[in-house]
Amino acid sequence: MKIIGGGLAGCEAAWQAANRGIEVSLYEMKPHKRTPAHKSDMLAELVCSNSLKADRIENACGLLKEEMRLLSSLIIEAADRTRVPAGGALAVDRDLFAGYITEKIKNHPNIRLINEEAISLDPDEYTVIAAGPLASEPLFEAIKRLTGTSDLYFYDAAAPVVTRESIDPHASFAAARYGRGSADYINCPMTKAEYDIFYDALISAETVPLKEFENQTVFEGCMPVEVMAKRGEKTLTFGPLKPVGLIDPRTGKDDAYAVVQLRQDNKEATLYNMVGFQTNLKFAEQKRVFSLIPALRNAEFVRFGVMHRNTYINSPMLLNSLYQMKKYPKIFFAGQITGVEGYVESASSGLLAGINAARIIRGKEPIQPSSKTAIGALCNYISDSSITKFQPMNSNFGIIESLGERIRKKEERYFKIAQRALDTIKEIYSKEIREEK
Repeated sequence: MKIIGGGLAGCEAAWQAANRGIEVSLYEMKPHKRTPAHKSDMLAELVCSNSLKADRIENACGLLKEEMRLLSSLIIEAADRTRVPAGGALAVDRDLFAGYITEKIKNHPNIRLINEEAISLDPDEYTVIAAGPLASEPLFEAIKRLTGTSDLYFYDAAAPVVTRESIDPHASFAAARYGRGSADYINCPMTKAEYDIFYDALISAETVPLKEFENQTVFEGCMPVEVMAKRGEKTLTFGPLKPVGLIDPRTGKDDAYAVVQLRQDNKEATLYNMVGFQTNLKFAEQKRVFSLIPALRNAEFVRFGVMHRNTYINSPMLLNSLYQMKKYPKIFFAGQITGVEGYVESASSGLLAGINAARIIRGKEPIQPSSKTAIGALCNYISDSSITKFQPMNSNFGIIESLGERIRKKEERYFKIAQRALDTIKEIYSKEIREEK
């Protein structure tokens, strides 16, 4: 079995298939060739954020992670082993996370890691295409030929990272929003006057031209901060810079006009990323504009934000709910290329694609995903042929099958949906284990 791409989805697919007795060839073009967003030679490199989002099952992504734990996910295992403080979120040390997964993949007896670029696709060979949102041009062309379409991309953006020691402690404070978890975020408040200066500089700053692509479509979940700001002066204060729920321990109040949050980016807590500050500003402009935030006036930027093309297919037209091509059943897709949006969502698609490809190869019936679960609802959504204008989708309770009863309190309703989902996953997994015996 062939798997293309050593990101989260590809590694998860390889791990699941290999653990079911399938010999896997995992193709990863690094270190010989890299995308603009990748910096290290390790597998499963995180490029946009170190956060895998909320870890509570009352949150859809938290539920998805718990389902994946029950299904022995390598990605979630690595995240649990390398997590760093982040309030109610599951954030990781990027290097330790990627290193853990790389070693696991390299040492698995059924996985052969091939550091080559995959440039062709054979419809008659069992393959999981998990090349991620940054597929190389040759593979991009091969996918276009396979799918018979050329409309395969949108844009994504990554946030800057600063050193902890360069953040002004007198102009910032540690706190988690609404007191959830420990005080894991560094919060950088601004007055109305300070925000006005920052805002004017942000919306007039110079961006990197994207001349090579004509259709510059940006997914809402990774909207560049300067693009978001141009929607209106208060857009950021109701979005990533919202001050509510952040009480300054120095004053006992939450009266800031806007608050920039910084999230721990490595285990040693020496690096912090700017939450919600994905950007396409030129590097010099990032330094100039973001230094107008009082707590970051002397900030040392170890990584500036970048913007890059993401690739995804028209999954409702091309795939069934197993992430399997309708026209070529030996070909599976996984990761953001399917239109699932987010690290955890990408890994979940690789998990399901890897399990089912392995089962089909071994002559077993595939596991049919249930819309009562987060993992099943996501793949059912991206394969829903009734969708006329397909856009990437995060895991959310809106796509999970409803309870069929009215529960007024949202957290109580979500908790009950989550309990039903976890019971469903346990039933599915225990059935597979019984079949193996």
